[in-house]
Amino acid sequence: MPDLLVIVLKLLAVAAAFGVLPLLVGQAEHKVMAHMQGRLGPMYAGRFHGWAQLVADGVKFAQKEDVVPAAADRRIFKLAPAVAIVPYLLVLLVVPIGPDGQVAVDLGVGLFFALAVMGVGVIGAIMAGWASANKYSLLGGMRVAAQLMSYELPLVFAASSAAMAAGTLSLPGIVEAWRWYWLPWQAVGAVVFFVAGLAELRRPPFDMPIADSEIILGPYTEYGGLRFAFFLLAEYAGIIVLSALTAVLFLGGWKGPFLETELGWLWMLLKVFALSFVVIWLRVSYPRMREDQLQKLAWAWLVPLALAQLALTGVLKVAF
Repeated sequence: MPDLLVIVLKLLAVAAAFGVLPLLVGQAEHKVMAHMQGRLGPMYAGRFHGWAQLVADGVKFAQKEDVVPAAADRRIFKLAPAVAIVPYLLVLLVVPIGPDGQVAVDLGVGLFFALAVMGVGVIGAIMAGWASANKYSLLGGMRVAAQLMSYELPLVFAASSAAMAAGTLSLPGIVEAWRWYWLPWQAVGAVVFFVAGLAELRRPPFDMPIADSEIILGPYTEYGGLRFAFFLLAEYAGIIVLSALTAVLFLGGWKGPFLETELGWLWMLLKVFALSFVVIWLRVSYPRMREDQLQKLAWAWLVPLALAQLALTGVLKVAF
């Protein structure tokens, strides 16, 4: 098969996954929250188990008027949703789903690229808060910036531990080097990476920037219609990306108990959806943290744990 055709097919596959997987996570969140919290609404739209809830939400967003505040910076205001969502599409390009080249782009520094681009996605919310000409939006944007600075450090340290253990920054290379006995001594790094990623996505209980009881909806207060829907889609896409990176770095990616070559994509998807379920479970189970608690968790716990994990990995690499 010509190389150009292979590239086009891989890009189409990534685009299809980007369009479908976040919607599946959104639908799953409706159902999981309905069961865990006894919510009746999401279980009735379309009758059979509320299958049409996501369709109803999409129609609702499409019908809403697109309003731009008079005092807003119109160009930045309109650009912010795209800045929030496009980086997650780019990250999916370097995430392997199976062995033997089952990745859209195999970068030698794929991990560095993924972490850098994920940080760009957070800037979309900061842009939205600054451009909205709303004091609540600005406050939410400043909280996003503070959260990014606090949790980017443990996120990078934890990911560096996995890269050091594998001896490469290539995501397919990390999966190839992964062994089952990494699970116990990389467990702390996995937890730190996952928690820090949740904080960067501003998912509950780390949703201080969009605390509706305090600042309405933070940087998204002035957004409506499809622009607001894009921010929601970016959140669900971020869940997929975070789950995929956690699976690749700490859970062996496509590796499974049997038929890794034939069913590697299936093991990868199962791990991604299992971690996505954990994200939803945490939203249902824990209340929102205060700002001081959020910062204390980052600097007093996650950063020291990530550094300890990095040191442990270095010692074990030298010893063995």
